[in-house]
Amino acid sequence: MKYRNMEDCINDLEQHGHLIRVKEEVDPHLEMAAIHMKVHEAKGPALLFENVKGSKFQAVSNLFGTLERSKFMFRGTLEGVQRVMAVRDDPMKALKTPFQHISTGLAAWQALPKQKSISLPVTAQEIQISDLPLIKHWPMDGGAFVTLPQVYSEDPDKPGIMNSNLGMYRVQLSGNDYELNKEIGLHYQIHRGIGIHQAKAVKKGEPLKVSIFIGGPPAHTLSAVMPLPEGLSEMTFAGLLAGRRFRYSYKDGYCISNDADFVITGDIYPDETKPEGPFGDHLGYYSLTHPFPLMRVHKVYAKPNAIWPFTVVGRPPQEDTAFGDLIHEITGDAIKQEIPGVKEVHAVDAAGVHPLLFAIGSERYTPYQTVKQPTELLTIASRILGTGQLSLAKYLFITAEDQQPLDTHREVEFLTYILERMDLQRDIHFHTNTTIDTLDYSGTGLNSGSKVVFAAYGDKKRELCLEVPETLKDIRGYDNPQLVMPGIVAVQGAPFTSYADTEQEMKALTDMLKEKGDLSSCPMIVLCDDSSFLSANLSNFLWATFTRSNPSHDMYGVNSNYNYKHWGCDQIIIDARVKPHQAPPLIPDPSVEKGIERFFVQGASLSSIKI
Repeated sequence: MKYRNMEDCINDLEQHGHLIRVKEEVDPHLEMAAIHMKVHEAKGPALLFENVKGSKFQAVSNLFGTLERSKFMFRGTLEGVQRVMAVRDDPMKALKTPFQHISTGLAAWQALPKQKSISLPVTAQEIQISDLPLIKHWPMDGGAFVTLPQVYSEDPDKPGIMNSNLGMYRVQLSGNDYELNKEIGLHYQIHRGIGIHQAKAVKKGEPLKVSIFIGGPPAHTLSAVMPLPEGLSEMTFAGLLAGRRFRYSYKDGYCISNDADFVITGDIYPDETKPEGPFGDHLGYYSLTHPFPLMRVHKVYAKPNAIWPFTVVGRPPQEDTAFGDLIHEITGDAIKQEIPGVKEVHAVDAAGVHPLLFAIGSERYTPYQTVKQPTELLTIASRILGTGQLSLAKYLFITAEDQQPLDTHREVEFLTYILERMDLQRDIHFHTNTTIDTLDYSGTGLNSGSKVVFAAYGDKKRELCLEVPETLKDIRGYDNPQLVMPGIVAVQGAPFTSYADTEQEMKALTDMLKEKGDLSSCPMIVLCDDSSFLSANLSNFLWATFTRSNPSHDMYGVNSNYNYKHWGCDQIIIDARVKPHQAPPLIPDPSVEKGIERFFVQGASLSSIKI
């Protein structure tokens, strides 16, 4: 199936039982997002909201809610895209077996963007921002946001669609100091493609023309988030995945996606920013208010019967989890080509993706040595932490296969393998005063924090505890020790006050543990506010531990020491208590949660969904 537009996709999903129409009026203020999250949690279908309060436009969500549905939508093109990506990652494949790759070349040729002299139907009607479904997702959000935008910009030095960037940068439509219908906010960082374009425009002293496409074939949405190999245009990929060339035109000097449901055009002027946020984000917390580029709105267009696609982000798993799964399906083993020696990298979704990486590398440097230890792994770790979005990680656990196969997606087994083998005095490597994710508030400031690499290789060094060691029971000032998994225990402490107080607290705690006796079976202790919550399931452990800690500031150790500036210890303590400088977690509005129950009762549109 090859979709020409969003309507084709919705009709196809509905015919095959993958979509439900919500006929009742729904409030875009918190209700739509709350309904979406309930249905997504239930692994339910896509939702078409036919009656959005305050807007004449319909809205659709949860299109990419499961990997199975995503693969169904792209069932006619996915295999061909995978072949093209494989050849892109390894061109020698095409040279070695040219006749097998004829169809690949044809598919790539057919994906080239196609310019039209007119841009109907999307420019058929000119509307205003206030006409759109202004969806507010979380109670403390600064206003309404576009959560599935395709933000288009061109290189000011080399204009044209083949030198463009298409990215999914969040867009704030209302609230804060924005003048409704005239100004909107764009949240992106300078290393992104659009940031490079803006830097060039600033150098020229001219505004950057930007077009925001919303809707159209779902392939266009996915292309905005794809980590593509250098030189492969998002517009080409959009056509490739859609099985239909990306059709575009220009109006008033702005690029128009002819198949989009909505297009917002405007300009970013040098040095113009306004406060953007807060926004409930994928780490499970609010990203707070900060100055980000201001876009002056030129015109807003909508096609007849336009449909507004949206998603909701929050503590994983959410719809963007399935996005990630689909991206992995498409890109396959691309990471192996990009980083020699790496076999697998897993950005752990339960921890908010960016904070935590698990990786499998190789150990080929010293095969003649009888004592095995991380060597090549440390080189690979540096490459990982210097590559694209992986560079935003705070914690990297890396090992190499020796006598048994490993799978980074089997998180407990993978961590167990590393903790059994890690030399805590040798195998912990810090990167301090460096960059982390803009949305992560565990660090020392916006974009600022630290990283740590746990590298392990060699023979098993310890048996891990399978219950809470006696040493960790009845510790003065610390309660409710709970086993999280083999070798990891959560301990509940008093609320965090300041780093000055914590230094003294940790000195007393580590001295106490050192005096209590052998703790070798428990290499990691997590200090937290609620050890029952943290140990209740693996997801809670991964989320609370790695989103609420900054390695350089929140890692301590029993018998810790420095040896020629290298830090080591006998047991790691991670302080995962909530800190005053961290952003608040996302908490749904109880009255909204109660109110949306009416959509799920017998006779209502969503009565078939079990929540």
